[in-house]
Amino acid sequence: MKIKKNVRLYIGDVYADREAAIIETVLGSCVAVCLFDPIYQVGGMNHIFLPEKLDIKYFNDNTRYGINAMEILINKIMNMGGKRKNIVAKVFGGSSLFPSIFEEDGVGAKNVKFVLKFLEQERIKIITKDVKGYDTRKIYFHTDTGDVFLRRFSSKNYSKIAVKEKQYLRKIKKEINKPGKITLFE
Repeated sequence: MKIKKNVRLYIGDVYADREAAIIETVLGSCVAVCLFDPIYQVGGMNHIFLPEKLDIKYFNDNTRYGINAMEILINKIMNMGGKRKNIVAKVFGGSSLFPSIFEEDGVGAKNVKFVLKFLEQERIKIITKDVKGYDTRKIYFHTDTGDVFLRRFSSKNYSKIAVKEKQYLRKIKKEINKPGKITLFE
């Protein structure tokens, strides 16, 4: 039995392989897309930080952005013999890690929206997805089989922030209900 190569992805990384490899990454608001050609058994994954490119002065790694990360991953798979028409997708991540931001307004939701729209426009079938919510995810993608193993764990920051926000909200409500000082002018 051949041992599979282990590859760890960080923000902005893209990796594809024709050989058996296990690609792993940890996701919060970022999104990872696993693409796989089941006929030619080539697969890869990206780790998307933001859906669109903002300011090149501050972010010099183009694969941090969805459009670049998706195009580069597709091209890598095709360069290794995969056929675009065979590619299927599995999508993960896009959590809302800050309770004070409405889930739909957060970066995670925007990343998910971008990826789902991109895959639809490119006619790449999504065969599974585990997106949004409040959990952090660790995923393991097998490039030779297309299998993904997912482990969820609660965000440490989320519960702490949620508690502090509830305390602050109670304090504000208490202050609002106090009678105010009135100054009369003659």
